[in-house]
Amino acid sequence: MPVSWFLLSLALGRSPVVVSLERLLETQDTARCSLGLSCHLWDGDVLCLPGSIESAPGPVLVPTRLQTELVLRCPQETDCALCVRVVVHLAVHGHWEEPEEAVKVDSEPQEPRNGSLQAQVVLSFQAYPTARCALLEVQVPAVLVQPGQSVGSAVFDCFEAGLGAEVRIWSYTQPRYQKELNLTQQLPDCRGHEVRDSIQSCWALPWLNVSADGDNVLLVLDVSEDQDFGLLLYWDRVQGPLKSLWYKNLTGPQTITLNHTDLVPCLCIQVWPLEPDSVRTSFCPFRKDPRAHRNLWHIAKLQLLSPGIWQLTAPCSLLAKVVLCWQAPDQGPCQPLVPPMLPENVTVNKSQEFPLVRQHPNLCVQQVRGWEKVQLQECLWADSLGPLRDDVLLVEMKTGLNNTSVCALEPSGCTPLPSVASTRAARLGEQLLQDFRSRQCMQLWSDDNLGALWACPMDKYMHKRWVLVWLTCLLLAAALFFFFLLKKGRTKGECSPVPVSQGQPQRATLGSNGWREGRSGLTLTGSTIPTAAPRARTALLLHSADGAGYERLVGALASALSQMPLRVVVDLWSRRELSAHGALAWFHGQRRRTLQEDGVVILLFSPAAVAQCHLWLQHQTVEAGPHDALSAWLSCVLPDFLQGRAAGRYLGVYFDGLLHPDTVPAPFRAAPLFSLPSQLPGFLDALQRGCSPCPGRPGDGAERVAQALRAALDSWTSLSGAPGRGEERDPGPCPALE
Repeated sequence: MPVSWFLLSLALGRSPVVVSLERLLETQDTARCSLGLSCHLWDGDVLCLPGSIESAPGPVLVPTRLQTELVLRCPQETDCALCVRVVVHLAVHGHWEEPEEAVKVDSEPQEPRNGSLQAQVVLSFQAYPTARCALLEVQVPAVLVQPGQSVGSAVFDCFEAGLGAEVRIWSYTQPRYQKELNLTQQLPDCRGHEVRDSIQSCWALPWLNVSADGDNVLLVLDVSEDQDFGLLLYWDRVQGPLKSLWYKNLTGPQTITLNHTDLVPCLCIQVWPLEPDSVRTSFCPFRKDPRAHRNLWHIAKLQLLSPGIWQLTAPCSLLAKVVLCWQAPDQGPCQPLVPPMLPENVTVNKSQEFPLVRQHPNLCVQQVRGWEKVQLQECLWADSLGPLRDDVLLVEMKTGLNNTSVCALEPSGCTPLPSVASTRAARLGEQLLQDFRSRQCMQLWSDDNLGALWACPMDKYMHKRWVLVWLTCLLLAAALFFFFLLKKGRTKGECSPVPVSQGQPQRATLGSNGWREGRSGLTLTGSTIPTAAPRARTALLLHSADGAGYERLVGALASALSQMPLRVVVDLWSRRELSAHGALAWFHGQRRRTLQEDGVVILLFSPAAVAQCHLWLQHQTVEAGPHDALSAWLSCVLPDFLQGRAAGRYLGVYFDGLLHPDTVPAPFRAAPLFSLPSQLPGFLDALQRGCSPCPGRPGDGAERVAQALRAALDSWTSLSGAPGRGEERDPGPCPALE
């Protein structure tokens, strides 16, 4: 059934009740003050440029409370506009400065020199798509100036706003002596009877109802059959501009179906008749919908931009807090670390930094909503440092000038060491303390006033405790194996031997299970069971984007390598997946998968790629352009070279005549570097190491790859005008291998 206006107003938030609105006949803005105060309104709009908060030597006038009231501004009796009246309550803060010469004998308070206290009150009004500011000069007589006391209020008439709009109002005094007051409220639309009868634009406005149909949501627009109107679905984001999702011009009654998975709290609807200067009605009916909030957390993503910078991306603002935690390998809850990182509010779609902690795979980031449920979790260095380690985290806390206490972080809490508890850390308390004092643990974080965090490995203790268990298991396994051998020997002694002709292969008759043994191996009812082919090694090819001709050359190399027992991965063959996930995420995932499968990553260097690498290593800014892909995979592979993990995992390649090997940056020369096709045999030998060799003659595969590379290299260099490559000609499609 359709959602009633009362329930819809509750979903929209605080909204004034439209019973009987005051009508203003004035077309100009006005200001007035309460008894005893004098007000003056500056003509026209003013710029909203609030400065920093200042300290005041004497009494100052500050706003203490902000109120609003809806009125109708009616130049004509039946042609009104919705208007917001703002009331600012003012008070005095601070004292008059006493003279420095002599102390007055008279106890009467000193009068200010000008006989009054004066301030400028700024009112800022924002309602999409307009924003205004008004400036009021308020003067308070000296007799009313009492520190900490309210002096009255100032009233501004008024800010005009659109029907159904959400308005935000700020107020502060200049100079600013404290933070501004702010107020947000939702204005009624044409559904209110007083508004509908007084505003002409409501007479032809489309009516929109929201109803449910199972898991779907229906938007029902009740208009006449020949009326044209516009409908807009958008995200009303607090941080950043509005994002349009769906817009259409429609005619007549319409029913639009929304899937429940598309609902988010900031999803809003706007409708208006297709007429000049028509009023737009906007409302956001899903702000309190539980399904919308669940969908928002499913859409939200926690991204690690670099080892020390993270970002939470979501279409709407989120009430969330971030904490740094320690994740044990037993898949238990991640234990928050306080210190070094106190929980703080999260700003969506804004990069934030972590505290300076040492890298460890068990350090993770949590997004906590309302301190009740963990919504997102991402470990910082799980990809670069490997899986979680069986380490225990020791928390060293300062208890005095030269005294410290140590406890072990466990799911039950922080266990003091030594302890008589039954936890794993308590049972190994003496050994852990000995390792801690001898500095055999790794320090993750330190603060002179608070303490430090230490990660102590537990593998050696587990090995010592389980060595007897393993020996026992081995003895039992040996005994069982010997027992089965004896039993098998007895079974063979009870059976009569089968005569076999000398020089003929032994062949058994087909049994009840359908198997038999023949000269070609095991067969089932005459069909030979093929031997499983060895799994091909994965080769990830990374290159720079140097134009269509160079991409053909890269494609020829990838196509030639794919003819060998290799599974070649290159971004040229995964453009759709690359566009869907982004360059950084795609290269990062492919590199991780390749190295986990004992594959190899091939770095293809060109003159442009070498230049970009030098800029990257010198921490210079790389302009956006055709080398975005290069910047993405450089950020993925460079840590492996800088930390000495490139051996056996990476190979460098450049083409003959295009590059000198000394120009390749020094960090990347830690991996073997080959020039193709002149050094092709050595490159293929390094590429296939650890895999089964190619079937057939060893030189067949190398010759096929060399022929394909020579043809593609000649085509590219001829097109680019390189010397010694012949006349220019169309390189045509990538050469295919026979």
